[in-house]
Parts: sequence; structure tokens; C-alpha cells
Amino acid sequence: MKRVNRKLRKAFTLLEILIVLLIIGLIAALVAPKILQRGEEAKIQTTKVQEKQIAQALKLYKLDTGMYPTTEQGLKALVEKPTEEPIPKNYKGPYLDEIPKDAWGNNFTYISPGPNGEAFIIISPGPDQVLNTKDDIIYKGK
Repeated sequence: MKRVNRKLRKAFTLLEILIVLLIIGLIAALVAPKILQRGEEAKIQTTKVQEKQIAQALKLYKLDTGMYPTTEQGLKALVEKPTEEPIPKNYKGPYLDEIPKDAWGNNFTYISPGPNGEAFIIISPGPDQVLNTKDDIIYKGK
């Protein structure tokens, strides 16, 4: 009899397996939202860094040309010489290899001059990927 009991004791019962799966599921339910939140925070920080890099390129553009690109010329002016007026005389670009996208794959919106006296504004639509909402990520250049 003892041999039979030992063989039975070496195997897991279906109930034990289900309890372990339930525990793993509960742990995953508690941890997953925190991990996902960290992912969004990382994307927001990445987008802010990208906006600062674009701002640095815009400042170099201004040092060379004496002005920022207009809203119509856009960020494309950092990659190739503008063909729209005012055409810069001392263009020494490209200032960026390519026009970056935010962490969600969206284009940045560029406005120059800004509506409240800013030299320029760079806007990402943010996590909801819709412009003019409360989660937009905005860089205001001076």
C-alpha cells in the first residue's frame, strides 16, 4: 500500500494545478497595469526628448539663417532648404537627417511664431493621438 501512495503523491492533482494558475492570474492582474503605465510614461519622456532635439535643431537653423522656419515651411526646413518665402540665405543644413515622429508614430505639429509670443511651438498629440486635448505634449521655444 505504501508504494501506491508514494506514486500518487508524486503527481499534482487537477485542483492543485488550478489553484496555482489562479494565483498566477491574480499576480498578473495586479502587476500588468503598473507595467503598462510605465510604458506610457516612457513614451511620454521619449517624446519630450524628441521635442528638445527638434528645438535644438531649430536654434541652429536660426543661428545660421537669422530666423526660425515659418509654420508653412514647417519642420521640413530642418531636412532640406525651404523653397517657400522667406528663403534663408545662409542655410547650412540639413539640421536633422529626417523629420522624427513622436513615440506613437505621429507627426509633430510646428507653429512659428506661437500665438502667445513664443518663438515656436512643437506639439505631439500625446497618448490619445488626438490634437488639442489635455494630454498633448507641448514644447514652447523662446
